[in-house]
Amino acid sequence: MGETLLDRVLCVAGAITLSQAPEFFQQYLQRLGGHLDEARRVLARFEVVARDSGLTLTQLIEATRSEAAAPVAKLGGVMAEAQTRAQALAQAESALRDADMWARPWVFLRHVDTEIAQGTWAVFKPAVPVTAEGFGYAAAGMLLALGLYHFGIVWPLKTWSARRAARKEAALKA
Repeated sequence: MGETLLDRVLCVAGAITLSQAPEFFQQYLQRLGGHLDEARRVLARFEVVARDSGLTLTQLIEATRSEAAAPVAKLGGVMAEAQTRAQALAQAESALRDADMWARPWVFLRHVDTEIAQGTWAVFKPAVPVTAEGFGYAAAGMLLALGLYHFGIVWPLKTWSARRAARKEAALKA
């Protein structure tokens, strides 16, 4: 009776825990999109300055970096970093949005921005996802919890118990 109840509790716990992954990805994507919008806004301002100066953004960055005045040269680095950041955020957002449900965790790990992930986690609100993806992750969580329980606890204990009983029996026969 106890093992059956424990199985059920573990199924529910596994389902609830893993079903939160799609919700976390969704909230992460919202924050990522906000960061991307802001990075694009900053980059657009630099592009306006470049265009008003008769240059491309790349030319403006190079011209600014080659300035003798250190503060101006550092500004070229800031513009280059803004451009790189916007490109990286766009690539991460596109990859995560386009990933199928089983690839999404691996795509997330490959493109994760730890600052955004920590910010997402800090304000994460659990939810009950009623999508195919949510149900898929819930089923995977149930199977994972049961697998860990049965193959990580029950089976080793049964094996140990059987060996112990066999040793006792052998000792009694000897």
